[in-house]
Amino acid sequence: MKSVILAACGAATFWAGFPAATAAQAPAMVEALVSEPTAEATIAAWQEDPARIFAAGDVALSDLLYLARPVVVFADTPRDPAFSQQMALLQDRIEDLAVRDVIVLVDTDPGAESALREVLRPRGFALTLIDKDGRIAQRKPSPWSVREITHAIDKMPLRQQEINEAR
Repeated sequence: MKSVILAACGAATFWAGFPAATAAQAPAMVEALVSEPTAEATIAAWQEDPARIFAAGDVALSDLLYLARPVVVFADTPRDPAFSQQMALLQDRIEDLAVRDVIVLVDTDPGAESALREVLRPRGFALTLIDKDGRIAQRKPSPWSVREITHAIDKMPLRQQEINEAR
């Protein structure tokens, strides 16, 4: 969860809650945050480790077309109880999402006005499931279990096609 908050909120929020010994390591971590990742680097990192969670600003939806199914989690702050619950639910069974080519993107900073936030227009906490073709499949105003997410994915036409081709 700490790495998710780091990616989603930035170093200032992340380091504020940690002891001074850990904060001494901050310069290297902050430098990694400041260097803006390219969409190609984000996609490569996701392909290497599909269980990783990324900041929504790291990639555009158009970069993920027919490659991944974005699950975008929005909140107005990383301290939102619904956000914390959703992240715990996702991390408990992230491998089930990886099998279905899901990339998890988070945005907990409404002030940053990310491109995803402008397109999807969440109000407070929101979970949005997007299919590989860019179609918004589900919008949820409360946390959703991985079981519910995978069930919704498995009913999508593109996923049905993937299942049939795998047979």
